[in-house]
Amino acid sequence: MKLTKRASTKTHAPHDPARPEDERLSIGRSYVYGLQHILTMYGGVIAPPLIVGGAAGLTGTEIALLVSAALFVSGAATLLQTLGVPYFGAKLPLVQGISFASVSTMVAIASGPGGLNSVFGAIIAAGAIGILITPFFSKIVRFFPPVVTGTIITVIGISLLPVAVRWAMGGDQQAADWGSMSNIGLAAFSLVVVLLVSRLVQGTLSRLSILIGIIVGTVFAVLVGKADFSGVSDGEIFSFPEPFAFGAPTFQVAAIMSMVVVILVIMTETTADILAVGEIVGTDVDARRVGDGLRADMVATTIAPVFGTFPASAFAQNVGLVAVTGIKSRYVVAAGGSVLLFLGLFPILGLVVASVPLPVLGGAGIVLFGSVAASGIRTLSKVEFDGNLNLVIVAVAIGFGVIPIAVPGFYAAFPDWVHVVLDSGISAASIVAVVLNILFNVITKGQKPSPSVVTAAPPVATRHHQ
Repeated sequence: MKLTKRASTKTHAPHDPARPEDERLSIGRSYVYGLQHILTMYGGVIAPPLIVGGAAGLTGTEIALLVSAALFVSGAATLLQTLGVPYFGAKLPLVQGISFASVSTMVAIASGPGGLNSVFGAIIAAGAIGILITPFFSKIVRFFPPVVTGTIITVIGISLLPVAVRWAMGGDQQAADWGSMSNIGLAAFSLVVVLLVSRLVQGTLSRLSILIGIIVGTVFAVLVGKADFSGVSDGEIFSFPEPFAFGAPTFQVAAIMSMVVVILVIMTETTADILAVGEIVGTDVDARRVGDGLRADMVATTIAPVFGTFPASAFAQNVGLVAVTGIKSRYVVAAGGSVLLFLGLFPILGLVVASVPLPVLGGAGIVLFGSVAASGIRTLSKVEFDGNLNLVIVAVAIGFGVIPIAVPGFYAAFPDWVHVVLDSGISAASIVAVVLNILFNVITKGQKPSPSVVTAAPPVATRHHQ
């Protein structure tokens, strides 16, 4: 792979960076691969502003401001996370976007008397608290051995797959064509294109299989009348996010407390994403690096309301793209971050990207999100399962992680703080895996040689042939 001279250091040749994530590609290739990241996560970035804006009773023009601000802040946060400054940024190929984990809490606050201003105030306060607790939170990285990280990565992939399925069905359950053969057929078409490119094409183009699948799928959608770009002309050409465009934030104790719980969930998910991408890239991730990544996350979250948007977090779907393409460079993701920033300043361009049919993204998403789960399974393949309770840790954690996916209302009767924490399959699996690992592997005093019938039982294949 040809790299520019900027990749050279005092001790490493241009083609041999000190760390995999420090590899530098040509500017053109960086932006092409970066665009692939943006197309992968664009729907996830604009969804929270659309949902919260609707709950707050905003007009279409006001919601458009929320969307532009979300793109702008996501781009700036991605640049901070990938390029980094001292104490801020993990310097890993992580895309930052608007967290979906906060949506239900924000809708509840926005629907109250304080409206959107209370949402912004709660985010600012909770984000500042997140910055303060980062040094303590980052210390838990030592409780994330492969049995924990592999489980979490697997659950991240499993949690994302329903998103791809909903996209494939059309994205809007109220739409007349929800789940239609035309929508699912379009998703299948883009999936087949991705698979064909991956199998038949060699070199750089094979790594662009997701982007090619999305482009070809969109062209096909236009030809069959399943894509609508008519709304593009309605967008403003240039618009800079105005600070406090919706007025000054207000601070309510109850709203802040609710948002702090959300921030803890976001920090847990971001920690899992940092560890996951580190595993996929093949680089060292220590407590300091996790702390730098969390600080970047929380700073972006604290500043986001100033420009009219919501909490930021690392996007797990882009971790899957790193696994699929094998492109580990953080500078590629930084290029994607600059594209996000650009889209936030030029709303008309954002409308073009937003016009890509969701079924097309759904077909590509099957490969993307499935790859995340596969990466987790690969990590678990390195774990020793004989003579210990690691199998139980994986089984129970995945079980808790799947509950919110299989039965979305399972925790509806629980207290709000429990609902917020456990209703995210990723945070639920993370908490369970960490706690069980501490109980079964860290606290070893008094543990029996053969602690359970699960670990004592021979493998299925062995028993079958006995």
